[in-house]
Amino acid sequence: MLHSDLTKLLQDVVTLKASDLHLISRSKPLIRLDGKLEPVNEPELASKDIEEMCFPVISDKQKKHFEENYELDFSFELKNVVRFRANYYHALGEMCAAFRPIPIAIPSLDDIGAPAIYKKLIRREKGIILVTGPTGSGKSTTLAAMLNEINEHEQKHIITVEDPVEFVHINKKSVFSHREVGSDTASFATALKYAMREDPDIILVGEMRDKETIAAALTAAETGHLVFATLHTNSAPSTINRIIDVFTGEEQPQVRSMLSSSLVAVISQSLLPKIGGGRIAVSEIMTMNHAIANLIREEKVHQIYSQMQLGQEETGMQTQTQILISLIKQKIISKDIALQFSNKQDELLKLMPGGFY
Repeated sequence: MLHSDLTKLLQDVVTLKASDLHLISRSKPLIRLDGKLEPVNEPELASKDIEEMCFPVISDKQKKHFEENYELDFSFELKNVVRFRANYYHALGEMCAAFRPIPIAIPSLDDIGAPAIYKKLIRREKGIILVTGPTGSGKSTTLAAMLNEINEHEQKHIITVEDPVEFVHINKKSVFSHREVGSDTASFATALKYAMREDPDIILVGEMRDKETIAAALTAAETGHLVFATLHTNSAPSTINRIIDVFTGEEQPQVRSMLSSSLVAVISQSLLPKIGGGRIAVSEIMTMNHAIANLIREEKVHQIYSQMQLGQEETGMQTQTQILISLIKQKIISKDIALQFSNKQDELLKLMPGGFY
């Protein structure tokens, strides 16, 4: 049963459409609105207050895990209104907590304004699609919308492996097996190993954290499955390099070969504050073609960005700079925000309409 104070705070998060709630000792509760932390008009919290509010949410087993490991990731539902992903942790020996709302209603690709290429990408029978970006960039929402599109139109067995499970899909044309690390499986790598015996068509890997998970995901993509996964990288070249660098030098040629044949797309996403409030997703999209596959095999990943700028009407590719310039011209975002979030500031400054000032 939820503590009444925590229930009220979580309901405020939903009402205000905030993205996060933070409970930190010696601070008022904080919510994140449009990317900025704002204090809630409540008294400062002590560690004991946070314990009294947060321990009723978890089971005795979870409490024991938290007390032994000082960290706990989990998810729960609030009165059939919204799910929350939660993390309990310690700071200077005192308990803290962070909560992020996850809508129960799964958004469609149209709802999130996804580029048209997404509906083509998810029709692939095999390969790996990577959605990357920093924490809080909307990766989980984008992936949920992609799986929802498949669920609406195709008869597939979809296995998700997450820590914790976030969006819970209702079976429509497809059937879902949601697996949570820690309660349903020991690890991402273990779940992927045994997934091959569970007759999946599609596998979602919540996060490719280590070498074993990355290797298992690439193998699954090579052996006839469509794999979705996330990484905390900010561009296609950095994503590809991150994957390759996890492996030893003698293993890297094989990994390059696997990537060149199985990678379908890299979507690098960020959420930017809009003028007047709210946020908008900005996605840089790289889709695989022969030229990019050759660059991966030949250790010329740094040349991929140039390839992404060619023949975009046919490939569906787009760069972050292009989208930022378009949003500035439409007066959706400010020049300051565009520059703050840009991965290529020099390029952006050269193309910025009317200059920066």
